[in-house]
Amino acid sequence: MQIDEKKIKEILLRQNYISPENLKRAEEFSREHHISIIDYLTSEGLINRNILGQTLAESFSVPYVDLNTNQPHQEQVLKISEALAKEKRVVLFREDEKSVVVATDNPTQKDLVQELGKIFPGKNVTLAYAMSEDIEQTFYNYRQSLEARFIKIIKDQKRIAPSIIEEIIEDALATRASDIHFEPLELEVNVRFRVDGVLQEVGRIPKDQYSNILNRIKVQAHLRIDEHFAAQDGAIRYIKNGRVTDLRISIVPTLDGEKVAIRVLAEYVRGFTLSDLGLSVTDQNIITESAKKPFGMILVTGPTGSGKTTTLYALIKILNKPEVHIMTIEDPVEYKIVGVNQIQVNRQTDLTFSKGLPSILRQDPNIILVGEIRGPDTAEIAVNAALTGHLLLSTFHANDASTAIPRLIDMHVEPFLIASTLELIVAQRLVRKICENCRSSVSVTKDDLARISPNLLNYFPKDVTTLYKGKGCGACTMTGYRGRTAVFEFIQINQQIQDLILHNPSSQQIFEVAKKRPGFHTLFEDGIEKVKSGLTTIEELLRVVSSHS
Repeated sequence: MQIDEKKIKEILLRQNYISPENLKRAEEFSREHHISIIDYLTSEGLINRNILGQTLAESFSVPYVDLNTNQPHQEQVLKISEALAKEKRVVLFREDEKSVVVATDNPTQKDLVQELGKIFPGKNVTLAYAMSEDIEQTFYNYRQSLEARFIKIIKDQKRIAPSIIEEIIEDALATRASDIHFEPLELEVNVRFRVDGVLQEVGRIPKDQYSNILNRIKVQAHLRIDEHFAAQDGAIRYIKNGRVTDLRISIVPTLDGEKVAIRVLAEYVRGFTLSDLGLSVTDQNIITESAKKPFGMILVTGPTGSGKTTTLYALIKILNKPEVHIMTIEDPVEYKIVGVNQIQVNRQTDLTFSKGLPSILRQDPNIILVGEIRGPDTAEIAVNAALTGHLLLSTFHANDASTAIPRLIDMHVEPFLIASTLELIVAQRLVRKICENCRSSVSVTKDDLARISPNLLNYFPKDVTTLYKGKGCGACTMTGYRGRTAVFEFIQINQQIQDLILHNPSSQQIFEVAKKRPGFHTLFEDGIEKVKSGLTTIEELLRVVSSHS
């Protein structure tokens, strides 16, 4: 289906979704980098997916429906046959006694209304526009369980390994999984997905089929199929129906066989803006103001899987302008950003963070992103880069923002260099969001809160407090949660903290000074605000952050 870009631009301007200046910049960038104007506007955060959906709907002269936040129930979806739904890309959105609303990403199809009228006789059929990825998501309702499909594939005896792998990847994409695990047991292989940070079992494969599946993964990832006792890492580019998904493969030997972990680098996290990540307007201003400085260092800290790189990518998108030269060195490059020069760490050629960073400095960059500061060598070069006129962004493993400074000093970075270069430390964690489809309010008493954690009474002083939770529905696979957001803690480096750094302070000393700054909040306090606003639950917050942090 061809999108009328001229019409889209007219609507965006008419509805004041973007300014003429931003449109002009988008057109220039689009010509220079050979990408669509829509891709530029979304990647820069100038329009969000909701505005894009409404604009596309208006271009087709139909209403817009957001299937992402208003997911139809399975029984609703199944009223249209799988064959017709996938051929015409339609899903039943709403039905009453007299009318039905059917969502599609292609409302221009000839005779579509008449064809749908045969399924809903006597009812007025109205078409609405929905985003393509949301339409695709609803098709998951037609799928049998993975276990049932495994049995059918093995029984058919046709392309067993390729078919099983494809079914698993398609389900992972449909459930927005971040990781796929193949875990060999004594008699079978357990398949698990990590969805919104939590692992869930999705099916089991007979052990006698696993070697073929494993070999196919190795071949596609360009790994050795004759190696069974060493760890191997590789990558696969999975392409289906024009959708490209990069898969990062890790294989390690265990007592019961080789375990495979696959990181799914899918489109559903590429377009995140700082707002999407969960940053308040105040925090967004802090990070963007720090990033406007011509040199210095911004560190994002947290454990593996806390969304640090995604935060830096969202910041890079804001800074990515034609007059700015941005270079990154990453392990791995998770998402390609148009207009940014990205380097992949390669240990086989000795291209490591510490070896690659000096080469980057000779390339005349304005902004450098270092995927992770892992040791003294990288730390020293990164700090010196920030000192010599570059804005340096990086991730760092530390439990909270105040711990980052003592850790840098432990890496033998001179305190005066840290004080001279460090601009901002961001600590973050990811929490699951309450499913918008089944969110409901609940009343909790002081006694209820005290049983969970006595510290909660400091934040909820009323005898009865209204909070929120998800009941569980088809959209969230009965978990009550769908999607994730982040909780943040910021330490801005002011003169007082700079003076403190020179005296080799403890993390507690840094925290005591930082918390005196107006607007400072801890990870837990930021999380409490998200609990009060109905974004997440107390239980989920306490799963990832201590109530005493």
